[in-house]
Amino acid sequence: MHEIESLTSLWPMLVYGGGVVLLVVIMLVGSYLLGERHKETATDTVYESGIKETGDARIKFSIDFYILAMFFVIFDLEVVFIVAWAINVKALGWAGFTAIAIFIALLVAVFVYEWRIGALDFGPSGKKILRRYHEQFKSDPSKISQSSTQNKI
Repeated sequence: MHEIESLTSLWPMLVYGGGVVLLVVIMLVGSYLLGERHKETATDTVYESGIKETGDARIKFSIDFYILAMFFVIFDLEVVFIVAWAINVKALGWAGFTAIAIFIALLVAVFVYEWRIGALDFGPSGKKILRRYHEQFKSDPSKISQSSTQNKI
C-alpha cells in the first residue's frame, strides 16, 4: 500500500517530464520541417552559423577595457553589500551603521586614490604621456639628449 502512495505522488512529476520531452521533440521536428535549406553555406567554419565570415574575430582590446571591466565587477560587489545593509538597516542598529560607514569611507578613499594615480583616465591623455615620459627619463637624464638627437635625424 505504501508503494502505491509513493507512485501516486510521482505522477505530476512524470507528466511534467513527459510534457517537456514532447515539447522538445515537437520543436526539433518543426524546426527541421519548416527550416530553410542552404546548399552553399559556411557550415564548416568556426561559428557554424551558415554565414560566411568576413574577417578575423581575434582583435586586441586596450588594457583600459579590462581595467574598466574590473571596476564594474568591484562596483557590483559594493552595491550588493550596500543593498544588503539597506534591507536590514533597522535590525543592524548602530553597529551596522558604523560598519557601513567604514565600508563607504574605504570606498571613497580607494576611489580618490585611483583618481589621483590616473587609473580612471582612459584614452591618450597629455598628463599620462607626460608622466610616463618623466618616469622614463627621471632615472637617467642622459637618455633625454639621446632621444632628442634621434628625433632630429
